[in-house]
Amino acid sequence: MREGDAHRITEVIAHPLTHRLPAPTQTSWGRYDRVSIMLVEVRTDTGIIGFGESLARFAPCAYAELVETALAPRLIGRDPRHIGANWALMRRALSGRAGGMLIEAIAGIDIALWDIAGKASGQPIWRLLQGEGTPAVPVYAASVGWGDDDRAAEEEAVDFVGRGFTSLKVKIGAPVIAACRRIERIRAAVGDRVELTADANWAYDLDCAIAVGQALARNGYTWFEEPLRPEDEDGYRALHRRCEVPLAAGESNYTLDQAAPLVTDQTLSVLQPNITRSGGITETLRMARLAAAHGVAYAPHVGMSGIVCEAASLHVAAAMPNTRIMECPCSANLFKSELADLAPGAARAEGGMLAVPEGPGLGLEINRDALLRMKALALEEVA
Repeated sequence: MREGDAHRITEVIAHPLTHRLPAPTQTSWGRYDRVSIMLVEVRTDTGIIGFGESLARFAPCAYAELVETALAPRLIGRDPRHIGANWALMRRALSGRAGGMLIEAIAGIDIALWDIAGKASGQPIWRLLQGEGTPAVPVYAASVGWGDDDRAAEEEAVDFVGRGFTSLKVKIGAPVIAACRRIERIRAAVGDRVELTADANWAYDLDCAIAVGQALARNGYTWFEEPLRPEDEDGYRALHRRCEVPLAAGESNYTLDQAAPLVTDQTLSVLQPNITRSGGITETLRMARLAAAHGVAYAPHVGMSGIVCEAASLHVAAAMPNTRIMECPCSANLFKSELADLAPGAARAEGGMLAVPEGPGLGLEINRDALLRMKALALEEVA
């Protein structure tokens, strides 16, 4: 398609999706037996359709209403290739500081616009980003779950290693003594050649985080993820001074200005935005580039998101020079295994590496039967 061709947005459709997890997932936040996302479909007058994903873990129908009433009307008739201008226009839909549902909703539309841009040019998104063009990205298995059963956690870690992963994430929480025991037992189970990281999901205050950080250092863990509340920037700086293990965070950030303070002063060694929360590809790129400018590694967070999140994250990771590694969730998740024709990363990874899709746009096609089935469950919950 030539630059001058007519190319306008005709529809923006929000699909709230829910599915019950085949096996519950547990973190320090709690136990999850179901999870939700929002898939966004953007249609154009040329017949090109783009898909994006929003991190709408709870109440996905509320996100869909926000898209349909506040964002879609602003976009109809606009050129989808003017991605930056469209992002700024959507940001003005609500006043106040940026964050929350608005930026997560924008993320879904933004990813869909990049998908359209790639399809219109016949190129995968990573080529449009004109970055490193890495054909495969290092990944770590996520995650060894948190809970009372240390033996089950050890078996899970050993299983990940047996599947070819050389890097694993271990969930930890309170009490501190249980976390320290888990840290030691997982290291003993997998040996010294496997890279281990730990994710606390904000479980600690500063004193507890310092104690856990000491256990991580003794056992050779690579980073300490989200030990404190994301708002506690002074706490992160204090922990950085007193903890030998590098700090990682960022999945809770929505925009560049929220990520910037702990990146520019290098309190964080690893920045981990989730592309379906952090404003989509457009805003995530700004974060990753800022991190690169300050010598901070980029490690995309994926978590319980879907295959669109995983694919979009792969494209950005392939383009960035500071990509350290990307999360590769291994628990059963129908958003990854059934929603598109691209197999989930956990099934495609080889030798700790995950190939970047080569097809135009995101490089996947959505399974509409699965979409309709998961949408019916989301709508059933509010009926």
